[in-house]
Amino acid sequence: MVTVEVDSVGVESRLAAGEIGCPCCVGGVLGGWGYARERSVAGTEWRVRPRRARCRGCGVTHVLLPVSLLLRRAYLAEWIWAAFVAKANGAGHRQIARGLGVPASTVRGWLRAMGARLEPVRAWFMGVAVAAGIDVRVPGASGSRWVDALAAVAAAWVAVTGRFGGFGMLGAVTAAGVAVAGSGGRLLAPGWPSVRPATRPTPVGPEDPGSDV
Repeated sequence: MVTVEVDSVGVESRLAAGEIGCPCCVGGVLGGWGYARERSVAGTEWRVRPRRARCRGCGVTHVLLPVSLLLRRAYLAEWIWAAFVAKANGAGHRQIARGLGVPASTVRGWLRAMGARLEPVRAWFMGVAVAAGIDVRVPGASGSRWVDALAAVAAAWVAVTGRFGGFGMLGAVTAAGVAVAGSGGRLLAPGWPSVRPATRPTPVGPEDPGSDV
């Protein structure tokens, strides 16, 4: 799976130009290869049909998932991120669900999935921050694992916007967008994160067009 911009026209243009790199091999580029299953996403007025792509080198296929979405989640990433922020501020899942207009069971699932990986997420995004930034300020421990994990994502967001600006190849750079792009859309996927991120700039900036996960 590869994270791309929301604009499908821009995605098609970059596919045709060979500007989307393959995450599975060195120097490989992706070309169009059909579409994934169409799906509804809460928070949008249209159905989403992600593009599929195939590496012209190694032949591996990938789904190109917009940076507005997380893998196998039927809600906008901004909504899910808002739930995490509310949780870090002390809200319970029922209160969060009422505020977002989302079933309580859905919010509880998001919080459980994130809550089980808070420390790995914190470590991962501090790695992203250090790779992307200069003289990165490491947030101090707050006593709350939720606050610390979100602070690490915020540090990555500051590092990315400080280096590349507030508008990158994937669109406006938000904390939620950094969480999606920095995890390759797998923020809540089983088994993620399994290793630390590579020590290179995070791929949401405009100066790194060959990397999109």
